Amino acid sequence: MVNSAQFTKRLEKILQYYSLTAAAFAEEIDFNRSTISHLLSGRNKPSLEFVMKLYEKFPEVDMDWLLFGKGNFPTPSQNDVKENVTKKSTVSEKKPIDLFSNETIRQQVKMEHRTENQKQIDKIVIFYKDGSFNVYQN
Repeated sequence: MVNSAQFTKRLEKILQYYSLTAAAFAEEIDFNRSTISHLLSGRNKPSLEFVMKLYEKFPEVDMDWLLFGKGNFPTPSQNDVKENVTKKSTVSEKKPIDLFSNETIRQQVKMEHRTENQKQIDKIVIFYKDGSFNVYQN
């Protein structure tokens, strides 16, 4: 069950992180301003449509964190991404990557080994805008 007070705090953290007002956030996710206001005041709980629109626009927001407070936001890697986006890009010389070098092959083998040790996917659920969904289970 979603705790409205805690959800409100997490939603405010998202707005603060992206430097958005409630009105700008509503515009970003194409949602009613009054609904956002009601969510921020704790009057209403989030609908599936709201959560899906938020995730569509901000896929880096962890839904477990948003809905249940499990995990963190932003993750350290997201801070790096945000800093890189906000900084002006600079042109730097980069050495071309040789896809057939021994080093590249070693790195690829290391990546494959890491993915083998990771958790296996059990179920994938895809939600569609019309409210329907598909479940794919291993």
